[in-house]
Amino acid sequence: MQWLNPMNDPVVAYIRSHVEMRIHRLRQETDRTRGASAIEWAIITGILALIAITVGWVIYRRVTAAANKINVDNGPGN
Repeated sequence: MQWLNPMNDPVVAYIRSHVEMRIHRLRQETDRTRGASAIEWAIITGILALIAITVGWVIYRRVTAAANKINVDNGPGN
């Protein structure tokens, strides 16, 4: 039954120790301005996403309007 415990796997132990080391470093870090820059990046990303959505919406509306102007002949009898 020893093989059922994934914590005994050397890869899992390595990843766990690596994550614990990173958490320890982050907790010891005195420079707290990194969070502020992350918020700034999130705001910039949100603004760029809104611009991209708006441009996509405008393109969609123009293509739809142009497609609706196309006269389609369904052939004789229709």
